[in-house]
Order: sequence, then structure tokens, then C-alpha cells
Amino acid sequence: MSTTSRTGTTTEVGTFTIRPLDPIEDAELLHGWVTHPKAAFWMMQEAKLHDVEREYMAIAAGEYHDAFLGSLDGVPVFLMERYDPAHVELVGLYEPAPGDVGMHFLVAPAETPVHGFTRAVITAVMEHLFADPTTARVVVEPDVRNTAVHALNEAVGFVPEREIEKPEKRALLSFCTRERFERTAGVTV
Repeated sequence: MSTTSRTGTTTEVGTFTIRPLDPIEDAELLHGWVTHPKAAFWMMQEAKLHDVEREYMAIAAGEYHDAFLGSLDGVPVFLMERYDPAHVELVGLYEPAPGDVGMHFLVAPAETPVHGFTRAVITAVMEHLFADPTTARVVVEPDVRNTAVHALNEAVGFVPEREIEKPEKRALLSFCTRERFERTAGVTV
């Protein structure tokens, strides 16, 4: 998969930029995020720094999975992963369609939450994914217990299809087409 950067997604909270993650340089920052109590659904609560480095070095070396660091006005605030569901994460769990792109995202823990921030992040993530003209549909598979992310996904156009059993969790398989995202989020990509 390509590891291109995208800049200049301006929202009500500021301007987001997205760049490829550096598994070594960014590991310490990510370690604090993925082990934070609010990141329980990321399933890395017990990870050590070297575990985070190893995980993201493997992603960087893989052909079908990429990781990105998102910043708001120059300050890192979220992690995004993009993957090809025909080759990783969802192999054998659904029938991938041409143009399907899988996605995970994690917002950095904040001492003072900002109303609308997480929705602005997922909107920037979706704009980034749909900036690739070959992306027709974004696929997500969050834990079925993560009701907050289900509501957020629906707010930007995801439609739940069904629950699936993954090795690490019971997940809600959901899809968002480019057209549905543009209509629901009020964004043209």
C-alpha cells in the first residue's frame, strides 16, 4: 500500500495533517497512547515500548497495512491504520469488494476533551482515505462493546452489516461508501 501524506484538512477544531508513521521515532509517543486506559479497545494495554516498536515495524514492512500519525496544527493527536481487508484483518470473514479499504484509528488521550474533536478526527481520516480515487468503500470492525465508536462511525456514514468473530474480539463489521460519507458528513472528496 502507498504511504503518502496528506495535508490541509481544515475543520472547526483546526488543520489536520497526516503523515506516515515512523515506527522508531514515534514509538514512545504511541506507547503512551495505546497503553492509556481510554485505549482499552486497542488491545495493547500491557505493551512495553519495544512491543509498540515491533508492532509498527511489522506494519511498516508489510505490503498490505500502513500506519499514519495525524497532527492538529502541528501537534500529534491521532493514529490511523489503513489496510487491505482482502489480505489482512478480515481474510475469510467477509467477501471483499474492489476498492475496499480497512481502517483503524485512535485519538490521543486528552486532559481536557474538546466537543466535536473525535468526529473531526474521523472526518479527516475518511477524507484521507477517500482522497485515493481507488477507494470505493471503507471497512471497519470495532469491538461490539465499543458503543461510542459505533455511534461515531454512523455519524460519518458507516452502516453496520453484521457481527463477526475475530480471533481477538467479537466485532461489528460496518461499511461506508464514498457517496454515503459525502452525503452524511457533508464533505466532498
